[in-house]
Amino acid sequence: MTGAALRADPDDEEVADASTPVAIAPAPQRAANVDNSVHWGALAEQASLFLTIEHGFRMATDPVTRERAGGSFVGGYVASLTNLHGWGDGDPFLVNYVGHPIQGAIAGYIWVRNDPRYRDARLGRNSHYWKSRLRAMAFSAVYSEAFEIGPFSEATIGHVQAYPPQTGFVDQVITPTVGTGWMVAEDVVDKYVIRPIEAHTSNRWIKLFARALLNPSRSFANCMAFEPPWSRQDRGGVMGR
Repeated sequence: MTGAALRADPDDEEVADASTPVAIAPAPQRAANVDNSVHWGALAEQASLFLTIEHGFRMATDPVTRERAGGSFVGGYVASLTNLHGWGDGDPFLVNYVGHPIQGAIAGYIWVRNDPRYRDARLGRNSHYWKSRLRAMAFSAVYSEAFEIGPFSEATIGHVQAYPPQTGFVDQVITPTVGTGWMVAEDVVDKYVIRPIEAHTSNRWIKLFARALLNPSRSFANCMAFEPPWSRQDRGGVMGR
């Protein structure tokens, strides 16, 4: 073995002669810019459908609302707005502290569906996730106000707040705040219950029911977009979609 060979560095690369043209590989092309803007049109459609379903159900099941639905639209609306005061509204605990948080969570998930920049956020100690849920809470608050005192609301359909004890602000506060807590709870269930179920079974029906039943608010929000209740935007489907 020669001395030159002994001194050679095995990691050295052959250097081309300066006179030899060297082909330079083209730089990889950047992916086209992704539109991360909120899908306002779809958001408005899905939220409006949810609002219509809620008020339609109330009209169908609440005779008092039907009785008070007539009369002056403007006069009843003004009476409702000017009569708002205090905290309670006379509804039972389950309505105020379970039903309305579920409403807020559904509205929040409708927002998440239409917020491309943050809809891939995963539960964890990261700012991306918590920003996504704060944005959802802000929309949930807007939706709650629309449901309570908007142009198509309890204040206009039945003039609810014009009659004691339906005068308090409990729903406007509880719906977005506790509703966001409900969203986080469903995210916890999705991460620590639903995903492990999916990882340990190949039975698509078990996966389907786990997704649909254990995340009810997300499932309802999916339906507002005419998607199956069990669909997920962050992973594949269980029924071939």
